[in-house]
Amino acid sequence: MRYGRDDRESGNVEDRRGQRGPIFHFPMGGRRGRPMRIPIGGRGISLTSLLIIGGILLLFGVNPLDFLSQGSGRYSEVPQLPRSEPRPTRHQPGRPYSEIPGLPGGRQTTQSVDDMKRFISQVLADTEDVWSRVFRGFGRSYAEPRMVLFSGATRTACGVGVSAMGPFYCPNDRRIYIDLAFYDELKRRFQAPGDFAQAYVIAHEVGHHVQKLLGIADKVQEMKGSMDTKGANALQVRMELQADCLAGVWAHLNDQIKDRLEPGDVEEGLNAASQIGDDMMQKRTQGRVVPNAFTHGSASQRVRWFRKGLESGEIGACDTFNTSSL
Repeated sequence: MRYGRDDRESGNVEDRRGQRGPIFHFPMGGRRGRPMRIPIGGRGISLTSLLIIGGILLLFGVNPLDFLSQGSGRYSEVPQLPRSEPRPTRHQPGRPYSEIPGLPGGRQTTQSVDDMKRFISQVLADTEDVWSRVFRGFGRSYAEPRMVLFSGATRTACGVGVSAMGPFYCPNDRRIYIDLAFYDELKRRFQAPGDFAQAYVIAHEVGHHVQKLLGIADKVQEMKGSMDTKGANALQVRMELQADCLAGVWAHLNDQIKDRLEPGDVEEGLNAASQIGDDMMQKRTQGRVVPNAFTHGSASQRVRWFRKGLESGEIGACDTFNTSSL
């Protein structure tokens, strides 16, 4: 991605790294002092790990079920996304996204921690600029989220957040939480290297913030309360796929406005979306695929909706709740 030291950094980044807090360390394979790692979203966790983490969360007054109650239901009752403003025309992307074949591994980059912090601050600044413009297009004001950098664990308005959960958005305090060590895991464990893969992760969480501002997140949470686990998981999949689509919309508009994308960036994002699909995650952690346990969508579904946002640049194209085909 085309970023330089002179590009604006967001003022909404809170750095809690190094602060004392509820950080838990477990002996893993004889190596002490390393935090327990869990796949993104807590998928594929062993029963023993669940019991350990559940006990720790209870000590801090957190209901462990809060991390497991992800959501589905009567999709037509979920608020639809408004139409965005007309897209800017200063720059037209040079690559037709629909013609991208396959999902190569992307370009590997080496970043220092300071460089990484600067980069994600710049990406967050771009999300602020793009979504502020889009919200103005349909007569709304965009309330910017904050991003919290932490190490190991930190307190949130949604309970204790641990780095093993991966990046996440807490709707109760409207903050995005991320341990920068996740990006090393994204590159090495999930074979999804590259700066645009990193930007996609941030854009996905900002997509959840957009859902919160538009009332979609609250409606989904309300609907999940009256469903069984299977139904709630199915609705949550649609929620996550919409966030993927919104991440693609941001990338499209951001490139038109600021000419950020370089050759290979789109492939990096699509590869990342594929590598963290539920089926791919389940194969890695348990050796088999259980579709009823999906909470984020399969690799093909995540790629499809991220690509849909990339191609259209329109949030109206991201209605995952009123379609029979995901």
